[in-house]
Amino acid sequence: MKNRAVSASYNRNRGSGPLSAIRVKAAAGNPRRGWLTAGGLTIPVALGRGGILANKREGDGGTPRGHFRPRQLWWRGDRHSRPKTFLPARTIGDMDAWCEDPRDRHYNQWIRRGEGEGGDRLKRADHLYDFIIEIDHNTRPRIAGRGSAVFLHLARENFGPTAGCVSMTRAAMLHLLRRIGPRTRIIIG
Repeated sequence: MKNRAVSASYNRNRGSGPLSAIRVKAAAGNPRRGWLTAGGLTIPVALGRGGILANKREGDGGTPRGHFRPRQLWWRGDRHSRPKTFLPARTIGDMDAWCEDPRDRHYNQWIRRGEGEGGDRLKRADHLYDFIIEIDHNTRPRIAGRGSAVFLHLARENFGPTAGCVSMTRAAMLHLLRRIGPRTRIIIG
């Protein structure tokens, strides 16, 4: 999906500091698609199959409504060089996963898992998790069943809905990474 507004806006803002806020809203007539806007950027995004939900629950497919902060960037160092960003960054390893089991004491946290063990694997065969912006949804406090592994990541080719994340093209992600920092507010809904 090409979006000339993204590259034109990006070029005007190059060299600026981190964005103060980004906003994600559902597209008119399609709750599974949306728009991310910030500092002159306008980026088409895919949302959760359940749309944007105020009362997010584990497994509902909803993208949580609320105000969040980015925590860090995870990226596939075996596929891409480290992108420029104001965020702390960490490469994804073979054993990196995210705990989605509400009964586990590590619920909604990064975990290390061996082959055959559970968890949402961060190192995937497809490219969806080549770049992941971890956000602070359901982190302080972590409440079992209120949703886990909500990220900003890469979209499927057909821009199909996510399980609750916000996804975008690789080019849009790289533009966003150059402008997002730990204090950037992410406003969804």
